[in-house]
Amino acid sequence: METTWWEEPTPELVAEVAELLGAAERADGVAPVGEQVLLRLRPGARGSNHLVARADDGTLVGYLHLDLLGDADDNKVAELAVHPEHRRRGVGTALVTAAAERARPLRVWAHGGLPGVEPLAAKLGYRKVRELLRLRRPLDEALPEPVLPEGVSLRAFEPGRDEAAVVYVNHRAFAWHPEQGAMSIEDVRQKEEEPWFDPAGFLLAVSADGRLLGFHWTKVHTPELGEVYVVGVDPDAQGGGLGKALTLAGLAHLRRSGVREVMLYVEADNAAALGVYTRLGFERWDSDAQYAK
Repeated sequence: METTWWEEPTPELVAEVAELLGAAERADGVAPVGEQVLLRLRPGARGSNHLVARADDGTLVGYLHLDLLGDADDNKVAELAVHPEHRRRGVGTALVTAAAERARPLRVWAHGGLPGVEPLAAKLGYRKVRELLRLRRPLDEALPEPVLPEGVSLRAFEPGRDEAAVVYVNHRAFAWHPEQGAMSIEDVRQKEEEPWFDPAGFLLAVSADGRLLGFHWTKVHTPELGEVYVVGVDPDAQGGGLGKALTLAGLAHLRRSGVREVMLYVEADNAAALGVYTRLGFERWDSDAQYAK
């Protein structure tokens, strides 16, 4: 087996990686890497290194994405996938070992709580340091009507107008969050180019004078499944029920769109958010975990 680092993968390599990621997702029932990795595989993307592992016959058997920009604590973050037909042959060990030699401190995401993760982590001396829960609920039940604070109204996001305000509120709402708090105007514009982007499903809560107070960005994955993608409320507007109202308004939008089920991600130690979502009928589906030495 041979491993090779790439700063900017060729279109041919990207196609090979996409095929490997697809095979892993079909075998495991969960995507092996997050959305940000797929965006970083696009031409011209910066801030990443890409490690590939090939068998002696040249077959691509493993892929690791290394985020060089790091998180809020300057940890470098890796995500990886091993082709289902080439597992338990040391591919994952080789990928993580190479990443740890290249970037420190290193954290590694594992998606979906798959059974082989814990033994591999223990073997390499890693422990779980963060858990991101995925919750879901059906949309076949009646939803409470959202009750907005006095003087607050909802409108749809307008591309070319609202990016800066959303990024400002997002930064204030998620200053503590390793990934979400770093969202930039360019990140928003990049996602506006995604096939799933729908400004009608990007709900903004504004004050009487037009100031953005919060937002609920929804996402539709399939005709059956939607997502509470991001709910952000400016700290100055928290505590008055705006977050709950925005969540309900977004769920109502998804329901009108025809999806039958909705999911979301939430930090396992965010008791306040977990309480809100549990009261809204969400239940645990699975989880992603981050590991460190």
